[in-house]
Amino acid sequence: MPSSVIRLHASDDVVIATMQLLPGTSLLADKLVVRDLIPPGHKVAAHDIAQGAAVRRYNQIIGFAKVNIAAGQHVHSHNLGMGEFERDYGIGQGVSELPKAEHPATFMGYKRANGKVGTRNYIAIIASVNCSATVVRAIASHFSREKLAAYPNIDGVVALPHPLGCGMGVVSEGMDILRRTMVGYARHPNFAGVLFVGLGCEQNQIAPIVEMVGAHDEGMLQQLVMQAEGGTTAAIKKGIAQVTSMLERANTYQREPASVSHLIVGLNCGGSDGYSGITANPALGGASDLLVSHGGTTILSETPEVYGAEHLLTRRAASPEIAHKLIDRIKWWKDYTTRNGNQMDNNPSVGNKAGGLTTILEKSLGAVAKGGTSTLNGVYLYAEPITAKGFVYMDTPGYDPVSATGQAAGGAQIICFTTGRGSAFGCAGVPTIKLATNNALYERMQDDMDVNCGDLITGTPMTEISQRIFDAIIRHASGEKVRSEELGYGNDEFLPWQVGAVM
Repeated sequence: MPSSVIRLHASDDVVIATMQLLPGTSLLADKLVVRDLIPPGHKVAAHDIAQGAAVRRYNQIIGFAKVNIAAGQHVHSHNLGMGEFERDYGIGQGVSELPKAEHPATFMGYKRANGKVGTRNYIAIIASVNCSATVVRAIASHFSREKLAAYPNIDGVVALPHPLGCGMGVVSEGMDILRRTMVGYARHPNFAGVLFVGLGCEQNQIAPIVEMVGAHDEGMLQQLVMQAEGGTTAAIKKGIAQVTSMLERANTYQREPASVSHLIVGLNCGGSDGYSGITANPALGGASDLLVSHGGTTILSETPEVYGAEHLLTRRAASPEIAHKLIDRIKWWKDYTTRNGNQMDNNPSVGNKAGGLTTILEKSLGAVAKGGTSTLNGVYLYAEPITAKGFVYMDTPGYDPVSATGQAAGGAQIICFTTGRGSAFGCAGVPTIKLATNNALYERMQDDMDVNCGDLITGTPMTEISQRIFDAIIRHASGEKVRSEELGYGNDEFLPWQVGAVM
């Protein structure tokens, strides 16, 4: 039966409100009397907590009491803060192989000559530099729905402009990341054809990128340099002709049955709340395990938002080398934030805190639940191509568009995105399934949400919700549009990670 609070573990120091609790409310099962106004998703002290004591949720440390906290009080930013503590990495101690599905699932996808399978059939126009963004948008906007009506197997022509490509070193970490991202999109199975558009004098020249892309279907990888064509108007005209020449070939692709083993699914979250780690994230973790059991691959990311919970991932690492790659990325982030005058606890955001999250430790413990229980089979740099099967990790920022762009560049053909506050997001060319963590959000923003996970609070079994997500992945991978596609999200959400000095 639904309860006014949830106790996630017997050893926890807090319980979570499932509804607004008024002062004086008696919580009989926990022998508590509520002392403060507690919003839904927020924490209540389960017993007296001394100043300086570690506070646990999920039976894991989420922070330290800044003052003495009495049983029944609201536990949040005013009385709970960060602190240093030792993690038990337990490398490899939690590895357990999932049973393989007897009858692997299939989806309807676009099979490419290189053996990959797309969930969509787009033509992408990618800017090499911010200076060519206007031309990229103009070329794509020419191909309206009316003009593409003659090509029923093509999902669209998408513009992928971005703010980078110059004012940065040719030999630099930032340039390496940008080029990996562009190459990853050019090789992506959701794009039948790609047109690179450059200005001509930028640091990020097109020729080296095309060389990095390598073999491609004949005529389906093209390039255009504005200065060589004579300027903006001439470049737009030439680009329209180049894309037009790709349409007939792209339209010959048709959906065919393909094994789920071809799927790479990005696991992401944004606008989290106090329910994220209780409902949508662990339910997505269950769906991730299902995908892995069917031979698929899932990618967990957002390194600043696994900080404090990385020890739960290293325990599942298939090898010490994989575990230490993750630990090294955490160390890199600590140095990166320090030298930029920031800190790892710059999260949770204002919206996260309003939803009940207090520290990055608490947020991270809920975020890692998206990765289920599968063995961690690989750790990748941002936008690196994913080659391992099963559950893997990619180092990305927590900022949603940057993280999703990296996952897509690594090969993700579909993304699952949990939210408790109502993030408005969709990844260009890669369908993004939005998962609501609570019933109120799903009812309020049905226009943006694809799957509701909030009914776990009202009694729906976790396994049923995980299956619901798995079924949605198959359905949307097979062509059914997600809400963000219907609403036109994507073009402005292509955002490669900017690292290093802007010069």
